[in-house]
Amino acid sequence: MNDTHNSPYWYLHVARATDLTGWDARVYRALEMLPGALSIGTLVLFVGLSFWHPAVAAFLTIAFSIYWVFKTFYLSLHLRHNFVRMRHHMALDWNERLEGIPHDHLLQLAMFPLYRESYEVIAESIEGLLAAKWDSKRIALVVATEARGGAEDAEKARRIIERYGHRFFAAIATTHPADLPGDIPGKGSNMSYAAEEARVRILDAHHVPYEQVLVSAFDVDTVVYPQYFACLTWHYLTAENPRRASFQPVPLYNNNIWHASFVSRVMAYSSSFWQMIQQERPEKLSTFSSHAVPFDALRAIGYWQRNVVSEDSRIFWNLFIRFDGDYEVIPLAYPVSMDANAAPSLWRTVRNIYLQHRRWTYGAENIPYMLFAFMHNPRIPRGKKFRAATVQIEGFWSLVTHPLVLFFVGWLPLFIGGADFNATVLSYNLPVVARMFLTFAMLGLVLSAALCMYLIPPRPADIPRWRKLTMVLQWVLVPITMVVFSSIPGLESQIRLLFGRYLGFWVTPKDREFRRDTVTA
Repeated sequence: MNDTHNSPYWYLHVARATDLTGWDARVYRALEMLPGALSIGTLVLFVGLSFWHPAVAAFLTIAFSIYWVFKTFYLSLHLRHNFVRMRHHMALDWNERLEGIPHDHLLQLAMFPLYRESYEVIAESIEGLLAAKWDSKRIALVVATEARGGAEDAEKARRIIERYGHRFFAAIATTHPADLPGDIPGKGSNMSYAAEEARVRILDAHHVPYEQVLVSAFDVDTVVYPQYFACLTWHYLTAENPRRASFQPVPLYNNNIWHASFVSRVMAYSSSFWQMIQQERPEKLSTFSSHAVPFDALRAIGYWQRNVVSEDSRIFWNLFIRFDGDYEVIPLAYPVSMDANAAPSLWRTVRNIYLQHRRWTYGAENIPYMLFAFMHNPRIPRGKKFRAATVQIEGFWSLVTHPLVLFFVGWLPLFIGGADFNATVLSYNLPVVARMFLTFAMLGLVLSAALCMYLIPPRPADIPRWRKLTMVLQWVLVPITMVVFSSIPGLESQIRLLFGRYLGFWVTPKDREFRRDTVTA
């Protein structure tokens, strides 16, 4: 990367320390080490205290347990509020609400990146657009393929455009060339290339003003709910500063949920519930997975960053920094549906979920990016810098440390504290007190189970009735899944950043052809 500092935003597309030279590279490298140093330091501190000051470690474990109770209660309130809000939004007629508000000038640009997924997956997503309560002639379609996908992906895209293209305002297929300078293989580089192609081949060709275009950057398996575009348009047109905002729906992994394994279901709804919680805290919300952004804002930053793994969240920080902190994410509290992470066998499902969450938790790469940019951008208010930095640092730190402390490391004093500690009243009370608080915290799972049963789609005819019971019982696995699929992949991601072992983009397989008899419960 050229770091000649000729532009006031020369740092906008920095991805890692190796993009820089000299003092900038050393500073960025130190910032990359920060998340891992904090998380590992916390865990090492607990282990060390368990050996040399087990009473202190025990008190800290109890403190963590108390904190977890209050945090669970706090997050459960937000989850319930967003559930009520989302249910209300799903019942509204958003087209009716748009009556009297000029909106026919807006063009919806729907983009789907395709890489070795089946034709049926992308076709279902396109049919979802056509089934939406929105004039499809006000939607432009882009199917973004990769040259690495070969002739097979190109043929799928051709079939999609041939079959459905005439029903949209315009429809094109793009092919992202392999090995372009500055690109890493992944969704960000593909979408960035496709967006520029759409600008030339659709917007310029039809003389559409950029400020009248809303881009919905979907995952390839995203199926919109009927009033997604109407809801998005209403929020855009009624926002205080719509061209300085992204718009975030709630991701529900419902497409294949009945045919997914119990592990896949728990992780799918846990991810959805976390996004619902974040929607009630818009000051902490950044874009995730499928999201919408004004085209003119997107073009101002050169589209999605081509050289990062976490492109769906990085795009928000690119925009936030480019517009000097004058940028936000507006929650829609309205869902889109995607695939739960499912594979032909339980083992492959577990592997794929781990790899997917490792990629998601690699979003810790945004911390050094954000802090480095804050250092070089004096135009962002200090209060916004402080709030953004503390939210991101605390979030990735707690993601890794809290489950490990509560369910593993925090209990070490009982095993390695020595005879003196085991003879104390505190040693006797540690499991009793901690278990009591954790039991209170686990009551939040009752709410999760109830919401899951409401949000889940109708049971298909080929699914036995008893499977519905497992949809409730599966939530007892949450303590395990928090450690295995959140803490551990998060810790690996931060260790990679700590030692400069950068992660590449891993594409989650969208496999709907697996044998259903291999999926348990």
